[in-house]
Amino acid sequence: MVARILGFSGGRYFYKKFRSTVISDIWPEVLFFTLVAVAVVLVSELTSTSLAVSSQMLTVLGTVLGLVISFRTSTAYERFAEGRKLWTSLAIWSRNLAQIIWIHVPFERVLDADTKKTQPHLEVVIEKKSMINLVQAYSVSVKHLLRGEAGVYYEDLYPLISFLPRFCTDIHKATEEDMLPLWKSSDMDYRKFKDTHVTTSLPPQSRAQSMPLPKMRESDETTTSEKYDTVKSHVSVVRPKRVKSFDPEALLPEIPSEHPLRPPRNPPDDSILDWIPFLRELRAHKGKDPYVAQASLKHSRTTTGRKIRPKAADSNVPMEITLFLSSYFISLMRKGLLTPASATAMNNAIIALEDTVINLERIKDTPLPFAYQAHLRMSVWLYLLLLPFQVEGALTWVTIPATAFASFLLLGFLEIGQEIENPFDYELNDLDLDHFCLAIERELHEITAHTTPAPDSFIFNEWNQPFAPADRRNAKAMMDDVEHAYHGVDSGMYHIRKTLLKSWREVDSMTRHKRS
Repeated sequence: MVARILGFSGGRYFYKKFRSTVISDIWPEVLFFTLVAVAVVLVSELTSTSLAVSSQMLTVLGTVLGLVISFRTSTAYERFAEGRKLWTSLAIWSRNLAQIIWIHVPFERVLDADTKKTQPHLEVVIEKKSMINLVQAYSVSVKHLLRGEAGVYYEDLYPLISFLPRFCTDIHKATEEDMLPLWKSSDMDYRKFKDTHVTTSLPPQSRAQSMPLPKMRESDETTTSEKYDTVKSHVSVVRPKRVKSFDPEALLPEIPSEHPLRPPRNPPDDSILDWIPFLRELRAHKGKDPYVAQASLKHSRTTTGRKIRPKAADSNVPMEITLFLSSYFISLMRKGLLTPASATAMNNAIIALEDTVINLERIKDTPLPFAYQAHLRMSVWLYLLLLPFQVEGALTWVTIPATAFASFLLLGFLEIGQEIENPFDYELNDLDLDHFCLAIERELHEITAHTTPAPDSFIFNEWNQPFAPADRRNAKAMMDDVEHAYHGVDSGMYHIRKTLLKSWREVDSMTRHKRS
């Protein structure tokens, strides 16, 4: 899905910033209490009847209410911060697992000890890269899980897991009832949102035989040398053009799908009802693309505001991905391809991924008790309702702006706490889960970009000066100078130690701040 970069271009940026505030959520309540203050002031100032009452309770109730609202906001922010920490943990463990698969799992494998037959290098790389793609798909599936988006048919998820098996038996004998939960849930989820514009989908069991194979892009057929033949030597001074949009899903594999893929990010469109909080529940959020099924079940509502519940239990896509990662781990153990330390690290990484998702679901599915929220809001309403009566005698006409400001302040903090309590939705103040997933994608591709060469191939060359600053010769020159004292059988280590001590003294002296 092509995403637009806001930046500072046009008024859309400022509109988004304004929508990220809570003004659109609290203005009806602020207006109501302001009108109450207007009525109290008009009656007290323009008639002989005074509505002013004693303000002795104002200080006591205001202090208690302020402490309770502060606790409410702090509790909500703790959930927001914990969600961010857990996504950091998800990125760390995804990176660690990818490094273990790419580096610790050996590339050289002997298939037959007698004939010394080895497994083709390309086959090993394809295997490891496919499993790392599953690690990338894990974070994407967690994003959709937290947003309440069922199934796997998304532009950023399906291309990464489409190779996983669909059936628990032989594909030629399997029926639709044999479909694994990962795909069965997606299939049932799609049926609830059939579109008349979409052509009849192919049956899952005929997908492998009937669906066309993905085609290579024309740009992929061009060799690297042809791509960069026209690059000028002074390309470093050319400033890149500012892009206003980007489409990260274009970098994923192009895999045909029997169902139309939904966009990776499908927030509800802005509507006039967004400015009227008590009417928001009546709106029916629909996808932006008429050819794409609705992305989020939590935004599906009937005309009466009732939520549409799925008829079947949704499949836990992240858990099923970890099942395949665990199966791969067991296969490596059976083949003896992992050392005990690497096996322990890989198993811990998979377990840590599962623990992180469980904690994320805990934040999402454990809201603040309704009784606490309702009692706190009723207390604020009663306080603001009685506020004009208590301050009118001292402030007179200033009671109106004072009540408006107090309403804006207290109700704003209440709404902020409620908004960031679940930081995984599409609200502008929620965590940017799409950004986190793209960051993990970049890191995993950076890991697999390295060919894991042997240390000898890059250590002993002309670009390495390991003993600097005491000895600024490169490693190759030191190894070639066999007459140097470093190569002495008995005294070699002594001279190396002297050089390293000299380096320490120079570094210690030159890096300390000298005061006059």
